[in-house]
Amino acid sequence: MTRRFPWQVYATMALAIVPVLMPMDMRTPAKADNSAAVPVVVELFTSEGCSSCPPADDLLTQLASTQPVPGAKIIALGEHVDYWDHQGWRDQFGSAKFTDRQNEYAQRVFGPDQVYTPQVVVDGTEQVIGNDPARVTAAIAKAVKNPAPRVALTLTPASAGQTINVKVDATIPEALTLKDKADVIIGITEDALSSQVQRGENKGRELHHSAVVRTLVQAGTIPNGQRTWSGTQQLKLPTGWNASRLRVFALVQDRATRHIVGANIAPLASS
Repeated sequence: MTRRFPWQVYATMALAIVPVLMPMDMRTPAKADNSAAVPVVVELFTSEGCSSCPPADDLLTQLASTQPVPGAKIIALGEHVDYWDHQGWRDQFGSAKFTDRQNEYAQRVFGPDQVYTPQVVVDGTEQVIGNDPARVTAAIAKAVKNPAPRVALTLTPASAGQTINVKVDATIPEALTLKDKADVIIGITEDALSSQVQRGENKGRELHHSAVVRTLVQAGTIPNGQRTWSGTQQLKLPTGWNASRLRVFALVQDRATRHIVGANIAPLASS
């Protein structure tokens, strides 16, 4: 059953990282695929403590791997909230920072009663139940019609492979009018993660996740009316992370409306 929780006050978008798997090994810069497809950001607010979330986690994996919506380049972001932890199982990928981000959407966009799992938010403007494939794909197809800025990513290794420099170049088209300044947000996702759940509603299940957001930081701000922006942010990479399963993403998000008006994603290194 889909669960709803009271609205909580938004705080910050930085996420403490949880190390897993093998060391980072990256020797050459990587660039995102700048195809003709329109980037569409699909954020899934989920938890290993929620019995209705595993189908939504599977759907997010399918969306990222198969890219089933014509004209859309789906950027999948799995954000594990922490308000299910009191049910007996602490989600190792969960963070209060993602709960805060979900609550900000409730405060500014959807209303205080729209905090639940599994919740999918598409481009920051439309929310649907995350385990409903038809509604999720319809929301993605709708988002493809919106004008989008060009967001280019260039990734360069630093500090013997334990740090990555993320350069973002954004161009906002004249056809797109923002209501406020725009935040440039960058982060890292990891695929092929799993957990053996010992307690809570999913007790006894092995859960699998893709596109799990491991870190999320604000890299800069684009003043309202400015059409181009460039900046570089350095991200630390724990030695336990598996480079072949990591992707770096960038979002351009209107601060007032929370509309994600541009995005891109790139693999950290080839396998």
